[in-house]
Amino acid sequence: MKRSSSRNSSRRALQFGRTAALGCVVLLLLVAGALSSWDDAHHIVLAKGREHGTMTVTGCGSEVCTGPYTPSDGGSGRSRVSVEKSVAAKKGDRFPVVVKPGTFEVVRTGTPGFLHAWMPLGGALILAALVIGGGLRLTRTAWGTGIAGGVLLVATFIAL
Repeated sequence: MKRSSSRNSSRRALQFGRTAALGCVVLLLLVAGALSSWDDAHHIVLAKGREHGTMTVTGCGSEVCTGPYTPSDGGSGRSRVSVEKSVAAKKGDRFPVVVKPGTFEVVRTGTPGFLHAWMPLGGALILAALVIGGGLRLTRTAWGTGIAGGVLLVATFIAL
């Protein structure tokens, strides 16, 4: 009788350890996705007091697109700023941007820019859904998490 009792307690301990470890993996994925997204998103979300304007794309390299910047308030523009390259940016495009303080880098604003900034979180949600469903056996939570990530990625694709 004692033997089965000790087996049950060791199984519970192993199950608790597995759940705790997978919970930490899910938390790590979501925190990494949120922090990666926040790097660009905070310029959009907390845009009050920042320099707003319009960028016209004149050329794109492998990672960034460049072009002149015209501020919204009619101040002096910049002859060359850079924005992270996306599939939707091509030569001649004009879109609203906000300048990262102290740099010549800009971040796209508006709904497309907001969604594009949160794309890493969308990918993290999809990866976390796999761990939640496969490892933690929480299928409803996994479906909800995966669908939320997928909706974010699809909305970004449509908006851009």
